Amino acid sequence: MTEKKWLAAYVKMHHEKRVRDRLTELGIENFLPVQNEVRQWSDRKKRVERVLIPMMIFVHVDSAEQRAVLTHPSVLRYLVLRGEHTPTEIPEEQMNRFRFMLDFSDQPVSFSTAGLQPGEKVRVIKGPLAGLEGELVTVDGKSTVVVRINQLGCATVEICTSMVWN
Repeated sequence: MTEKKWLAAYVKMHHEKRVRDRLTELGIENFLPVQNEVRQWSDRKKRVERVLIPMMIFVHVDSAEQRAVLTHPSVLRYLVLRGEHTPTEIPEEQMNRFRFMLDFSDQPVSFSTAGLQPGEKVRVIKGPLAGLEGELVTVDGKSTVVVRINQLGCATVEICTSMVWN
């Protein structure tokens, strides 16, 4: 049995949730970063799931499952860095931090591929994100905790500086 690793797979536009559901049916561990939000239509409000990173799903697979994921017609390919020939592995610790942030944040989480400058290493000590380790940076004049996924970008959430400790 080979060791499982986290990989990022590109999927067809607007097929993320279908792929998530199908991989779950097949017993393949996956993670689709989504957040619930309220959308306003002209006649009503509705709670919807917003996909945080369009056209991408994360899978935790061994080599056999890695090949099986690609058999789904909506899965296009894996993330491969320039000059490389094998799918890029995302470190387990970065995925755990990212998942924790999405699961417990009471503020909207955003994802940016822009290179934020490295900030001071901090740990959240209060609130729903208590225990999360990341970097404290200033974005548009607001304090923000950043969790980096080196190959993709940064997940960010606004936070009060009194809730962090360095």
